[in-house]
Amino acid sequence: MNSTTIAATFLLALTTTGAFAADKADLAPFPKAEDGFTRSVIRVPKMTKDSDHRVEIIAGKVMTVDCNQKRLGGNLDEKNLEGWSYSYYRLEKATGPVSTLMACPPGSKTKKDFVPVIGEGYMLRYNSKLPLVIYAPDDIEIRYRIWSPSKLIKPASRE
Repeated sequence: MNSTTIAATFLLALTTTGAFAADKADLAPFPKAEDGFTRSVIRVPKMTKDSDHRVEIIAGKVMTVDCNQKRLGGNLDEKNLEGWSYSYYRLEKATGPVSTLMACPPGSKTKKDFVPVIGEGYMLRYNSKLPLVIYAPDDIEIRYRIWSPSKLIKPASRE
């Protein structure tokens, strides 16, 4: 390796480590997950106008299902981090699953699928300055998607 390659590798290591440390530092005010729970963290990129966007939290778990539609139930509650004015979110428990009751063809119970938790509180404000911190039971996986406004604005009809 020549000196330029070594310097570039060292610089890359420093910047990567620094970014990782900065990411971890923003979690310092948030408590560790208690027994039976997992802390999930979402960091969203800066947008031109953060307030135009939303983050949809999709909690759920992979389950063996048949041809019926399955859902779990539970609300995502917003909590205040004392002394910081930051919010975090907690899914206390997921109930169910509930299912449609269609007759399924034989052998249809072998499909693994992500079964979502349905309830209140899953559409969150977009904020690229702070991480979204979510506490959920260990068996629940947290996924998310970002919602953005359409450029098309139509007038409503007056009737």
